[in-house]
Amino acid sequence: MSNRNAVPAEKRSRRALIDSLKQDGPQDAASLARRLGVSAMAVRQHLYDLEAEGLVTHEAEARPAGPKKTGRPAKLWALTPAADRFFPDGHADFTVGLINSMKQVFGPEGLDKLLQLRAKEQTASYRARMDKQPSLPKKLQALAEIRTAEGYMAEVQKANGGYLLIENHCPVCSAAAACTGLCNMELEVFRKSLGRGFKVERSDHILAGARRCAYLVTRKD
Repeated sequence: MSNRNAVPAEKRSRRALIDSLKQDGPQDAASLARRLGVSAMAVRQHLYDLEAEGLVTHEAEARPAGPKKTGRPAKLWALTPAADRFFPDGHADFTVGLINSMKQVFGPEGLDKLLQLRAKEQTASYRARMDKQPSLPKKLQALAEIRTAEGYMAEVQKANGGYLLIENHCPVCSAAAACTGLCNMELEVFRKSLGRGFKVERSDHILAGARRCAYLVTRKD
């Protein structure tokens, strides 16, 4: 009797390919095919699909010194950071546990002081890049680039006489749920980074059930 819950062979091969790249590092398609016991053509199709999803990348294999060789250098495929989601990650539980421990050791006031220090450092770092920009759109774009590098998948859109700074992902959501001061700090950091001439209001909040966090930024009258 067939098992309807069995994982399809194609998905098993795809996962085995990801695991091999994680465990053994960058490899070419031929090496992966030998390891997995499938055809090189099947491996290449998986790799191109994974590349389209942003999960793998490739670079040309460095050729050894010596006589000039003919033919194209092999592509060495490697996982991107986006593939980390396929592997166990205990950082969220660790962070939440650390926050709870800090509450016990330092108390609410002590934790607030730590958050204020972090906010001060973050604001200084953001302003170092944003202050160089000549206009609000460029300042926000610089901020979005910083936040994207930090894992927030940020973007900027025009809206309601101003601009929306949108964060499509929250890499610290578990920590923010355990410590609401993190979200308050984030809002304050944005306000201080932009300066007194601008108003920043949160319009969407992941912790309130929205699919994203969004901030409406307008000029003050």
